[in-house]
Amino acid sequence: MAGFRRTPRGVSARFTADQVGIVRNLVAQVAELVGGPGSAEAADGGLPIDFAAILATDGPPAPPEDPVLARLLPDAYGDDPDAAGEFRRYTEPGLRSGKVAAAQTVLATLPATGGRVRLSAGDAEAWLRSLNDVRLALGVVLGITEDYEREFASMDPGDPREAYMHVYDFLTFLQETLVRALR
Repeated sequence: MAGFRRTPRGVSARFTADQVGIVRNLVAQVAELVGGPGSAEAADGGLPIDFAAILATDGPPAPPEDPVLARLLPDAYGDDPDAAGEFRRYTEPGLRSGKVAAAQTVLATLPATGGRVRLSAGDAEAWLRSLNDVRLALGVVLGITEDYEREFASMDPGDPREAYMHVYDFLTFLQETLVRALR
């Protein structure tokens, strides 16, 4: 795969069926983690924002206990739990909805059996957001740190994380070539 490249009408890339399977599976998993079961298939643009429910809560919501969700939906104020909770109360539904919508864009524009993907500027932005969410989620699960390239280079081929590190590296490549194609 050569990655994304600029075209006269946006950006494009070609994916094999195996690459499509990996990307679709991971994007759908993150969408369902963030938006709940069925979020990856929903065609209504994501989660509805229920302002009445937001305003009726007794207090600010706590950050997610799941470490992947905590990474995808971080506290805005790490040193002030009350301010962070208030901020979360008003922004989390929209943040979740945006993440689900970006995932749905990827799933809608990525051919299920492989082939060429052609993206408008708006679709490419959604792809960047969704790829970033998947990379953040994988990073938490795999324990990836800033030293990941050095750690990956010295990883024992028998390490059960090794195959997933290749997937992480592939997603990084996609994100990097997409950013370059958009410049």
